[in-house]
Amino acid sequence: MAEREEHKAVSGGDTGTLGKAMALVELIAEAPRSLRFTDILKTSGQPRGTLHRQLKHLVEEGLIETDGDGGYVPGLRLLRLASRSWSRNEFRQLAAAHLQVLHEATGETVHLALLRGAEVIYLDKVEARQAVRMHSLIGNASPAYCTGVGKAALSALEDAEIRARLEGIRFERFTDSTHENVASLLADIHDIRKRGFAYDLEEHQPGIRCVATSIHVAEQNILAGVSVTAPAYRIGDGVLDSWSGPLLVAADAIARDVHIGLGPRQ
Repeated sequence: MAEREEHKAVSGGDTGTLGKAMALVELIAEAPRSLRFTDILKTSGQPRGTLHRQLKHLVEEGLIETDGDGGYVPGLRLLRLASRSWSRNEFRQLAAAHLQVLHEATGETVHLALLRGAEVIYLDKVEARQAVRMHSLIGNASPAYCTGVGKAALSALEDAEIRARLEGIRFERFTDSTHENVASLLADIHDIRKRGFAYDLEEHQPGIRCVATSIHVAEQNILAGVSVTAPAYRIGDGVLDSWSGPLLVAADAIARDVHIGLGPRQ
């Protein structure tokens, strides 16, 4: 994935001290390299003194650290918190057995991802028997408009909601196949709704293709996608379509178990 040349402004607006601190953590965590104080100062919009105090407190709490060059990097406490969040996520736990069944049926990499705004967050992954390098790592975020799991999840929403989520988003061209605008994406999503599953035909990463479908459990506010992914050279004509059957079975089983397992508790 191309490195981001610009970072989101982290002034925090009216979110208060905590919001500004968390925005700084996010800025540092998402940066492709360590950030020096001057880098953060240019982006944050915070006064120098305020920013210095915020960074000092975050270092003391272990949420960020300084490297040998004096730059700021994510702290190990974030890793510990992320690990606990992942291990205790009930949605992932309920889906895990069905992801394994889908993997055994296809022999390829299976992904589970949650839709958050205009991005998908990879929640779980079962590696292919013949592993291949992909951008998808558990905890990573990817744009919804160019990933199979993202487009599948978006297809469960009304067009107006999709437009609202993507308002102001820059459609980065990862490959020649990446959607360039909302109109192109919506045309694809209309086809996804008709057939019940989405394709990613090398739209996010060259040489990688997948088939995906949505998991929507409205009462639990869960909107996700599940996919089977493989390198293009291993996929002949019709292979993606042949995976759609077990894929849809897995998605339905996950939605059923989540509905039961995370339903109202007495």
